[in-house]
Amino acid sequence: MPPTRVLLADDYKAWRHQVRLLLQMRPDLQVVCEVSDGSRAVEKAEELKPDLILLDIGLPTLNGIEAARQIRRVSPISKIIFLSQQKSLDVVQAALGTGAPAYVYKADAGSDLLFAVDAVLGGKQFVSRTLQDYRPTKPSREHVILIYSDDAVLLDSFTRFLAPALRAGNAAVVIATKSHRDDLLQRLKAESIDIDRHEQNGTYVALDAANAFSAIMVDDLPDPIRFFESIGGLMEAATKSAVAEHPRVALCGEALGILWTEGKVDVTIRIEQLCNDLARKHEIDMLCAYPSSCFHDGGENRAFNSICAEHSAVQFC
Repeated sequence: MPPTRVLLADDYKAWRHQVRLLLQMRPDLQVVCEVSDGSRAVEKAEELKPDLILLDIGLPTLNGIEAARQIRRVSPISKIIFLSQQKSLDVVQAALGTGAPAYVYKADAGSDLLFAVDAVLGGKQFVSRTLQDYRPTKPSREHVILIYSDDAVLLDSFTRFLAPALRAGNAAVVIATKSHRDDLLQRLKAESIDIDRHEQNGTYVALDAANAFSAIMVDDLPDPIRFFESIGGLMEAATKSAVAEHPRVALCGEALGILWTEGKVDVTIRIEQLCNDLARKHEIDMLCAYPSSCFHDGGENRAFNSICAEHSAVQFC
């Protein structure tokens, strides 16, 4: 298995040396580049597409928080750990608000940094123990793009996404082709989910991927008003049907991936943006599936970066 490629951004050379020595304790971690300012961090992130970026906040030319925002656009697959001497809770909140999953206080790096690396690579959040007053909360929304290799991976991912939501008393909406809807139904039943009851109660809704967004199109472009009336109305109804104490909707689908393969890139990005607008009004977690064949160049193009930037996380399966 190839090592995790790390970009280290800090303006203090002696500190970068200390961090490098710490990372060298783990043969699965490889520092591929060191930079001393925020602008270079963005440039090298775009060029190298590292798996992990250790990012200081007090960087010259471009502070770490703004650098993180730009890195998310140019290299959305890179995971960021803030490594800073700042311990203001407002600063921590602003840093994690960029989408970075971890914040390590520099004085705690010796004990915390490798734990933070493991947490982030495992898809979890980490905040140094020194910042005891910080209370990480679940993001108001999760909007994940799934780059999947085949149908089995797609169905496995949808099942893992929907089953916990339904068990928790939340609602689930799936937008898929007929064959995938049928297969998913059987997989959920195999997970001991009473799909018939959920369908009757309105907490499981399955839509056809071929025409899910046809009602919102005007002159071949998505119309915001129609989108919020149609998709927004569906999310509102599903939320009301849910029985969880704080009801949410788990929405997953492949319709946008189909639009992308048809060359309708601008339409797809615009609908993803509308989904983000919708999630600001409703408690929705989203999993958007795109076949890996959509991105023949391995994700090195501007369109790929643009679509990933509309999501809170990128998963390759």
